[in-house]
Amino acid sequence: MTRLFQLAAVAALAAAAAACGGSTSTNTIAASGPTVTETFTGTVQPAGAADIHTFTVTTPGTVSVTMTSAGPPPTIMMGIGLGNPDNAGNCIYITTVQQPPSSTPQISGTVTASGAYCVAVGDIGNAAGPITYSVTVSHT
Repeated sequence: MTRLFQLAAVAALAAAAAACGGSTSTNTIAASGPTVTETFTGTVQPAGAADIHTFTVTTPGTVSVTMTSAGPPPTIMMGIGLGNPDNAGNCIYITTVQQPPSSTPQISGTVTASGAYCVAVGDIGNAAGPITYSVTVSHT
């Protein structure tokens, strides 16, 4: 509650300064928690079920998913999904992509609610054998 009061006081002060012909620049203050980075690894079987990992977002904010490695071969295209876990252990997808491994996020965006989320990695039909992968999720 104190932080909310401080944010409101800063906003009111900025509005008052602008109304009096003060500075025209504005600063945006975003309530956000520290960034948490989690790495998940696993193996996906050809034409098998997606491998699902859960994580908890404590403060709404940005989320990014980066599949940093997968293979063999090291350039294989995989399905990557971000969603919410259900009671049966499934991942109900918010978004999915088909991408090869990369050092840049394949999925990024904003989550508007704290709670349980999941990331899934699966074969899209091109795996000739088991695929070992590593995926990193950064969130607040």
